Amino acid sequence: MFRLSLRALRVRPGSFAASFLALLIGGAVVLACGGLLETGIRTAVPADRLAGAAVVVTGDQDNPGESEPLAERVRLDSSIMDTLGGLPGVVAVPDVSVPAVIDGTPVVGHGWGSLGLGSAELVGGRAPSADDEVVLDAALGDRDRVRMAVRGEPAEFRVVGTVRADGASVYFTDAAAIRMLDGRVDAVALVGDGDPEAIRAAAENALAGHRAVALTGDDRGLAEVFDAHGASARIIPVAAVFGGVALMVAGFVVASTLSLAIRQRDREMALLRAVGATPGQLRRMVIGETLVVAVLAGAAAWPPGDALGGWLLDRLVDAGVAVPEIEFRAGWLPAVVAAGSILLAAVAAAAVAARAATRARPTDALAESALPRRWLSPARLVIAVLALAGALALAIVTATVMSGPVAASTAGPSALLWAGGLALLAPGLTRVLLAVLGGPLRAVTGAPGRLAVLNARARRVRVAAAVAPVMLATGLATALIYLQVTQAEVAERLFAESLRADAVVTAPGGLAPDAVAEIASAPGVTAASALVTSHGHLVESDEGEEEGEADTTALALRGVTPAAAAEVTADTLTSGSFTALGGDAVILPDTLDRAVGEEIRLRLGDGEEITARVVGTVAATPGFESAYVAADLLLPHTTTGLVPQVLVRGDPGALAGPDRVVADRAQVLARAGDNTGALVNHLLVAIIVGYAVVALVNTLIVATTERRREFATQRLVGATRGQVLRMVTAEASLVAVSGIALGTAVAALTLGPFGIALTGDPAPSGPLWIYLAIVGGAAALTALATLLPAAAVLRKAPTAQP
Repeated sequence: MFRLSLRALRVRPGSFAASFLALLIGGAVVLACGGLLETGIRTAVPADRLAGAAVVVTGDQDNPGESEPLAERVRLDSSIMDTLGGLPGVVAVPDVSVPAVIDGTPVVGHGWGSLGLGSAELVGGRAPSADDEVVLDAALGDRDRVRMAVRGEPAEFRVVGTVRADGASVYFTDAAAIRMLDGRVDAVALVGDGDPEAIRAAAENALAGHRAVALTGDDRGLAEVFDAHGASARIIPVAAVFGGVALMVAGFVVASTLSLAIRQRDREMALLRAVGATPGQLRRMVIGETLVVAVLAGAAAWPPGDALGGWLLDRLVDAGVAVPEIEFRAGWLPAVVAAGSILLAAVAAAAVAARAATRARPTDALAESALPRRWLSPARLVIAVLALAGALALAIVTATVMSGPVAASTAGPSALLWAGGLALLAPGLTRVLLAVLGGPLRAVTGAPGRLAVLNARARRVRVAAAVAPVMLATGLATALIYLQVTQAEVAERLFAESLRADAVVTAPGGLAPDAVAEIASAPGVTAASALVTSHGHLVESDEGEEEGEADTTALALRGVTPAAAAEVTADTLTSGSFTALGGDAVILPDTLDRAVGEEIRLRLGDGEEITARVVGTVAATPGFESAYVAADLLLPHTTTGLVPQVLVRGDPGALAGPDRVVADRAQVLARAGDNTGALVNHLLVAIIVGYAVVALVNTLIVATTERRREFATQRLVGATRGQVLRMVTAEASLVAVSGIALGTAVAALTLGPFGIALTGDPAPSGPLWIYLAIVGGAAALTALATLLPAAAVLRKAPTAQP
């Protein structure tokens, strides 16, 4: 039977092309998302500046009780050098990265001791030996002296040497660099000829009691590129969510495409039954053919899937979601999952379709092959009910339990379940839609419309097979795109509503903390407040928990200037006052149900926990809550220690200069609306929807091509080529409108609960033209994928059709 399957593939390769294409694209998309997920989990960042170190010791970024790392860099006290320097057979070299700005260009300052560990090399002059000496990267030009802002503070240095390095870098003495970071270091490189694992073990023993980890291999790069931790945390959910959706879409598309391909062979299998083939033999033949196609497609999907995953990672880097130092790593697991998923979907679809095609008696099968009518089996009904019940459950959870952007995690999968359930019931739903649409179509198109309606009613099962991919493409595109647009517009609206400032002052690399007072005293300025952002956690232990365990609530933290915060932010306090901020005081969102005067445990962005006193509560939209603290409290616990922006009331135009940028309110709001990260989500949605569109075109071409005999018969009884094409156009209109109607229902059932969770309004945000473009595109594709193959078939003489 296997040889028969191979022979069938050789004799009729065209009949399997649609299935192969669906399997190939599905496998490639799933593999690409799986590769992104593995990349985020591995976070492979090969060492560069510290490549010469056997082991690199750095702060532990693990966030207790949380899957995401700490938001800010955990630095080590320089006294740890004494501990690590005492290890036998190793030399401890401090590594620091100090933010600096030269002529408006952000650069990074390092200690001279780390220069010899990487590819950078001294090409002129000598090493720095005093605090006012510096070695510049050759890319920064040849000069004797240089004025730069180091951590926001202006200073002048004497240039004593030149290095050639990747990126704009400057090198201070180790002692000066450590002082610039207030006596702390980013990492300690352990250089030695011994076994790296043995050195790491010795370092870990010496580090007992310190919040530090010892890294080897590619993990050493994490000490150099701190942003890789956050990038990993951003890549993983993006890849997991879209990978899951891609997997479900691939299963749906593969199953529907293969089912259609096998149903086209009902007549062939009925004839085989009539000449003595058993149902078991036919099932084995069909499954064998499917296995061969699926295995070939799975193998062929590996190279394009790997390339697509790498391309997607590059787009994530362009959007600022990932960092360029992270390497794409797709091992054997994503390939096995991709191949296994399409293989499982293909075999399951083949088994179900083959069983349906072989369970009837041979004579009944011959009649059914010409005009299939049976479609609803007990198994199909059960699966449809389960899918719709699951979608309803997710919709209820989305609307009643979820809040804020996290609601998308349940709303997105519900779209697939709604689409899957409706697709399984498509023949029944198509009957209802034909009854509704038949009259208007006949009235508009006349005889072609009447013939199209009669054809559609007689071929309802096969028409439903064409309606399903139109529904899938329309429903997924509308639901997933409006999910993204709604989130973006709500975030922009809330930002605009919370901003009272007339202007925002920024500087390359950030402003020194004392710059806020300087800006506040400038002519024309009536109020000025720092705005420092970070992420932290409200920590609370419940009774009965084991020691060391605690529940946490994630919080966006905003550091402000207490005296001016009320003037520059429009957030409404429900109790307390911004002026009460200071020391360890905090203003919490009112959704947390905390009272003024209560003490809480607050974990800041670098992992340090403080006991804070609640001095107020602020009205907050669920899912978009922020807590306020004094900027002086938050700044020492941020990676740079600099003020990223100052919110100003009044006219700060005089503050603009080469080292400062002043943006008015309109410019700030426009910049907030330029959400490049959302473009990545749109790109991933486009890939998934594009796959659904391929399935749409694939299915319609196959469904139209199989009607050769029908078109030939119509031509033989007197119909002209134009009349047949007009009938096909009317049928395509029925398919398009039916699919669009069902797809719109899928989108509405998805977006309604999401809108309730996000804003309380079931109507999605976003322009109407997006929906009109989706509908127009679906209609155009349906027409083209139907009319072009029909026209190609009609070019041949009726008597020449097989």
